[in-house]
Amino acid sequence: MTINSDFKAKLVAREPLLGTFIKTPHPITIEIMANAGFDFLVVDAEHAPFDRTTIDMMLIAGRAERCPIIVRIPHASPDWVLNVLDAGAAGIMVPHVETAQQARDLARSVTYGPGGRGFAGTSRAAEYARRPLVEHLEKARDEVSLICQIEDPDGVINHAEIAAVEGVDALFIGRADLAVSHGFTDFFAPEVAEMSHRILADTDAATGLYCAPSEDLAPLHALGGSLFVVGSEHAFMTAGGTALSKKFDTLRNAEETQT
Repeated sequence: MTINSDFKAKLVAREPLLGTFIKTPHPITIEIMANAGFDFLVVDAEHAPFDRTTIDMMLIAGRAERCPIIVRIPHASPDWVLNVLDAGAAGIMVPHVETAQQARDLARSVTYGPGGRGFAGTSRAAEYARRPLVEHLEKARDEVSLICQIEDPDGVINHAEIAAVEGVDALFIGRADLAVSHGFTDFFAPEVAEMSHRILADTDAATGLYCAPSEDLAPLHALGGSLFVVGSEHAFMTAGGTALSKKFDTLRNAEETQT
């Protein structure tokens, strides 16, 4: 079993999985965060400056560290899907999925076959031609996870239909965009919590959500959540740096008081 197929097996079995967003386009970031013990990492090509080359470097680092890498693509275009999956990603996270038809189109795009992704036998995903064509076609779908983000009013309304589409492996609730798209300014607004809890409890598909680093995940897991993306390496660096600065301010203030 490959690291990608192992990730997918755990995802669809709704095992609790912990990840974080990666915003810095350098493979050292993958090395550091993979060794921190995360089950997977999400390269955020929607909101951070990633291109085909930098994504490729991140995926090489993920493979070296035996850490599955999901790529959040900026939009569901065939070229983005093809490039990311050929490079060996464990799957794609797609923002703003609002209808079952969008989900069906996405499921087709990650699969080889009529209307699906193009085949290249010399890609990293195909082990650089070490896999025969038939073997790669048999194994490829088990190595690719399709995660649809629910973060718009129509996505909330249609979430059960989206989850029921064959080939959709998980839903992911983007609570920040969910709040904004409904006119709220609070990530933790009661209305956002109600929608999130309803989605978590109302589908047989694996379901996850973005969480703040300080948030207690146990209640969300009890409601049905299994895929948790907590903060980002930027958030962790900021929190660590801020804590150290405040600690040093205490020392500095004590020195000033003595003088």
